[in-house]
Amino acid sequence: MNFQFFPVKVEVLLVVALAANTLNTLPALAGSERRASISEVTQPPPGWVDFCARQPSECAGFTKARRHVALSWKAWMDLVRVNTSVNWTIKPLTDIEHWGVVDRWSYPDDGYGDCEDYVLLKRRTLIQSGWPPEALLVTVVHNEKDEGHAVLTVTTDKGDYVLDNQNMNILLWSETGYRFVKRQSQSDPNVWVSLGSQRPTLATATSR
Repeated sequence: MNFQFFPVKVEVLLVVALAANTLNTLPALAGSERRASISEVTQPPPGWVDFCARQPSECAGFTKARRHVALSWKAWMDLVRVNTSVNWTIKPLTDIEHWGVVDRWSYPDDGYGDCEDYVLLKRRTLIQSGWPPEALLVTVVHNEKDEGHAVLTVTTDKGDYVLDNQNMNILLWSETGYRFVKRQSQSDPNVWVSLGSQRPTLATATSR
């Protein structure tokens, strides 16, 4: 799904998000459905490595203990606001169209980007709002067409939730329909861990 740019205020975006999300009840599933299964350490996506080489201050190691955010009403509203605002204000554009290369991770400060750029901006915005970075994990998944895609996983006391540029709704990871491949470790943003199925997969996320 591609979202077009409209010069609307965050307050208006919040109303749209409230209509798009079921906010009366924050779901809390039990057992393995709450969290993606972590297996072994794996290679980080080349796009992340290149991004960190260009902007090392954005990839500093975590300083806090591993934690899950308490998913209060205020925290949920923060996620809704950021997810909706970024999805509406950034125009989707592939890296080939944008930069002339297959895969380049960067902040979409010019208003254009693909999936991982949405993720980086959401992550930065939440960190600037006081969210702990170790709870905001860049994640590589495969969609229903088995195409690589990047989303932001938010680890909470009610489970792992996903912020996605292709969906205005914030869903528990198990409700997305994606196959989860790898994500950042909660102990170090530059250490990546495998998730779920271990069948061969592309190392980069190049979908919008």
